Amino acid sequence: MSERSDEHEPPTPPEQENDPVKDLPGAVELLTMGMTVAIIIAVGVVLGIWADHAWGTAPWGLLIGIALGTVAAVVSVVKQVRRFL
Repeated sequence: MSERSDEHEPPTPPEQENDPVKDLPGAVELLTMGMTVAIIIAVGVVLGIWADHAWGTAPWGLLIGIALGTVAAVVSVVKQVRRFL
């Protein structure tokens, strides 16, 4: 009676395995989305501050830069989310 009991157990399907790497693509997409928003808004702020210094229009350049950066970030996020719908 040297049979092992695990020889008669059915193999576990791949869906039931606890693989932390399979959830990684979703996390990477969320990280990419967050970084995209931060970078786009930061570019808008920097360009707005530059416009204020170049043309002496403070604070309007900054406000317009924030607004345009926010709009661009929303458009970018919508494009990224539509891939999953």
